[in-house]
Amino acid sequence: MRSKDTYKTIAAPSEGIFKDKGSKFLCFAYPVETGPEAMEKVSMLKDKYHDARHFCFAYVLGFNKEQWRENDDGEPSGSAGKPIMGQITSYNLTNVIVVVVRYFGGTLLGVGGLIKAYKAAATDALSGAKVITKTIDHQYIITFGYEHMSEIMRIFRSATVKNVNYDFREICNIRFDVRISKENEILKQLAILDNVTIKQVHNEHTNN
Repeated sequence: MRSKDTYKTIAAPSEGIFKDKGSKFLCFAYPVETGPEAMEKVSMLKDKYHDARHFCFAYVLGFNKEQWRENDDGEPSGSAGKPIMGQITSYNLTNVIVVVVRYFGGTLLGVGGLIKAYKAAATDALSGAKVITKTIDHQYIITFGYEHMSEIMRIFRSATVKNVNYDFREICNIRFDVRISKENEILKQLAILDNVTIKQVHNEHTNN
């Protein structure tokens, strides 16, 4: 079961290929954060492989996989986008798009053959991808006087915080990220200090 503040995606682009009866299925998997970014990958592949017949894809976005899309791009309904999506689901991924570029070989494969081909191409790309787990974090800024410096540093040494950015001038500011499951622990320790201001900066973002 997935932790409430982690999800899986791929670390970098990955490629795969499947051939059947003269048709060639080139597959490309990319990590993405938004729908427009995902569609930019499709456009890029259409420019690069402009002589191909079909550009079928599926993508999933969001920490809770709340955004998704399948596209058969002219293939029979459910024969391309759905099997591609099935492999994304099988690997339990999000923030990823998988695009399969098909060169038609002259022989019809039928719906069953197409499902097999698109699934195999997607599997080949994803099986070679590096799957990573990212945490869902909240970001905060704390503001405090120098009299609290040693205590703040003690709390930070004992807490699970990331991307700590210090700004020590007349008043001290520290910006830091903390994963959702750990934030109550550190916020309670900081809240008991006098004249320490805690402000949440961003609602949710991710880190490796």
